[in-house]
Amino acid sequence: MFRATRPITVLATAILALLTACSGTSPSPTTSLPTGAPSGSNVVSPSTAPGPVATVPDDQLAFPGKLVVCSDIPYPPQEFFDDSGKAVGSDIEIAEGIATNLGLEPQIENSVFDTIIAAVTSGKCDIIVSAQNITSDRVKQVDMIPYFQAGQSFVVAKGNPAGIKTEDDLCGKSVAAETGTTEIDYLKGTGDYEGKGLTAACQSKGNEPIDIKEYPKDSDALAALISGNTDAYFADSPVAGYYTVQQPDKFELSGLTLDVAQEGISVPKDKNELRDAVATALKSMMDDGTYGQILDKYGVADGALESSDVVPVTK
Repeated sequence: MFRATRPITVLATAILALLTACSGTSPSPTTSLPTGAPSGSNVVSPSTAPGPVATVPDDQLAFPGKLVVCSDIPYPPQEFFDDSGKAVGSDIEIAEGIATNLGLEPQIENSVFDTIIAAVTSGKCDIIVSAQNITSDRVKQVDMIPYFQAGQSFVVAKGNPAGIKTEDDLCGKSVAAETGTTEIDYLKGTGDYEGKGLTAACQSKGNEPIDIKEYPKDSDALAALISGNTDAYFADSPVAGYYTVQQPDKFELSGLTLDVAQEGISVPKDKNELRDAVATALKSMMDDGTYGQILDKYGVADGALESSDVVPVTK
């Protein structure tokens, strides 16, 4: 995921202030962006399999009868705290569903992302579900089970008035993003995207460059779209999807998602039985529809994988 570039923290007060300032009115349930689960959505029940789809030996678990899950909170909509302080999000509900399918009690442990692999390999938790991209460096330390994919997406005003559907459609348009992010690097062709910048690609085809609008805060970039000062807002795809779920009357996804990578559930390399049981439980959730319901609830269905994709990466 793109946390290596910056952590994403969505604060309710900042979003409410943003929307109030842009609309000139007090926020209402249809215009605010709450920090809890999407307003009006149904609570997704854990997978209703008749019994455990797989069992895990006690010696494979930190605590018998429990599945302890490390997750770096907040990173909405995949993991964050609701107004009552409860951990929620698509990752959290997937983890809870896996535990249920294994006949275990889920326990979520908030962990620092930089040391989260050390936490699982030292036995502080059993697995990690925290929007981790599957990388060769991580697979040297843990086994990873693919469960989701994410990239970088463009949020546009409802109806997509600028007609942004392809990379070429970005040429000559204004795009807002937060300073210091992979999105800005991608637009400018800096950092890991040197020589692959989107605006340079436009110019190489004889098109107008992208009008890149940088903002110090992610919420400022979103405000630029709300106020009509930019044609699109560029962000990590789960975050982009979440905004469209929270404000369907204002935003939609353009349909253009770039640089997609798989994310994985991390399991210690000496816990093969646990790893295989988790993969079996995840497949069961995909097959019975629970997995898809969770992703729909948080506006991240574009990142869904198929059951056939759930093949542990071990080296």
